[in-house]
Amino acid sequence: MRSAGALHRLLDVLPVFEGDPRVVTRFTLVPGSDFGLDALAALERSGARTVRWDDALAARHDLILAASPKGGIHRLSGPRVLLPHGAGFNKSVHGDGSHGTPSGLDPHYLHFRGRPWADLHALAHEEQVARLESRSPLAASRSVVVGDPTLDRLLASAPHRDDYRDALGTGPRRLVVVTSTWGPESLLARRPGLAAELTELLPHDGFQVALVLHPNEHSALGAFDLSRRLGPALAAGLLLAAPYEEWAALLVAADAVVTDHGSTALYAAALGVPVVNAYDGGDELLPGSPMARLLDSSPRFTTAASLEGALRSARSTDNRALAADAFAHQGGALTRLREQLYRLLGLTLPPGAPDPPAFPRPAPAFRRPHALAVRATVTGDRVAVARFPAHSSQPAHHLAAEYPGAGPRALQSAAVLWRRAGDRAAPLQRTAWTAGGWTAHALEESPACRTAAAVLARDRVLLRSRSAGLLTARVEPCRSGGRVSYPDPSAVVSAVYAWLGARTGHTAAATVVCDTGPVAVRVHLDSVRRDDLDYEL
Repeated sequence: MRSAGALHRLLDVLPVFEGDPRVVTRFTLVPGSDFGLDALAALERSGARTVRWDDALAARHDLILAASPKGGIHRLSGPRVLLPHGAGFNKSVHGDGSHGTPSGLDPHYLHFRGRPWADLHALAHEEQVARLESRSPLAASRSVVVGDPTLDRLLASAPHRDDYRDALGTGPRRLVVVTSTWGPESLLARRPGLAAELTELLPHDGFQVALVLHPNEHSALGAFDLSRRLGPALAAGLLLAAPYEEWAALLVAADAVVTDHGSTALYAAALGVPVVNAYDGGDELLPGSPMARLLDSSPRFTTAASLEGALRSARSTDNRALAADAFAHQGGALTRLREQLYRLLGLTLPPGAPDPPAFPRPAPAFRRPHALAVRATVTGDRVAVARFPAHSSQPAHHLAAEYPGAGPRALQSAAVLWRRAGDRAAPLQRTAWTAGGWTAHALEESPACRTAAAVLARDRVLLRSRSAGLLTARVEPCRSGGRVSYPDPSAVVSAVYAWLGARTGHTAAATVVCDTGPVAVRVHLDSVRRDDLDYEL
């Protein structure tokens, strides 16, 4: 392996040997890559055994698996199998190998002393064989179409979509995944602030934005610098996917993908996820490649403000047929690949068929926003609420902030403060606010606050208003198509605050409709109950 991306591809292949004690796996780092450090770190976390490159060169191996032709793989002794390290061969890399040649198909790397060094090219589609044949007929004669093991893991993960969205806190919102490849033509290089811009522009209760970066960008920048660069967007709720496995779980969970020319979007298309083309053009994308055809068929957008129109257009475009031109034998890659690898090993096949494992439940690096600018429109007993990051330029009705995470500036200036009930698995010895006590304290300590709310559960909130006094809000969930959806209770608090401000007279025993965009729910306002006042936060 030479990089984290190549390592991830190999890890998706290794289930072919699952349960076979005859096969022992060792990894070595091929020197010369700028992105090798993260690969070693990932191996260390996995507990895999490694051997030094010099020791690997000195030994004879029964089988050598590689997901990149670069480096000195040809110097290793034993049958060599080369796999693509992505979804096909769609781009060329400036200043690397032969000009204009697809990365992964360059004879400069595929040949040693004028002959192909790989004993087997395990490819994903016949189209790849044809393209390899145009560059090296002899290498193509050693190719076999097996399919794509990573796609098969994605397909196997499709039934876990609801679980992934639950882990991400997506709820009824639409999850928009922004994917960026690496290099000078990537979204990250050309539009480094795009993900943050979308997070600021799209209503928080209607959309969730995630960023998937190529592993090379994770390696080049490092987690520390990435977190620093993306700090404001992360604080506003941006999801940042880890480079191994988590990116795939986000694709399964996604409602749409905004992409440059990186081939990650081909996997999204194969899943039936709508794709929006954000590639600004250049020399890297190869005309006629599967990725070029996908982008040609996908709606474009040039500014973040035009995204919603592009999303509507993308939902009416089914790109799965185009993805089929990049992925053959969908669902059967491991079985086909295992036959080839065991043939090279000279071993009998173990019984049964290998199953591609689903991707694990994601746990991305993101923070729930603690301060939001709220736009509220009151029409009778219906309140439409749209919330944006506090620093957004969107017009707003009021600022709402969560105690204590929002920070002193927002806490002192917010018209609405809310606090969520804590974990009931608290230490035995503790002192806690009651919901009634904290809401009174919040109004006393924050003169700008007009309504303080204690979120007791997703369907129950205690509110203390300077104008209307104490109220209990009970949220009736939205039921549709056999599903139950709840809005964020803090959005309900802002809706009730706006409704109270627009109303005169008695407010007890009223019903308000809170419309957050994805869901509209009935909120029943009643006189406060003693058990709500005494609820321990």
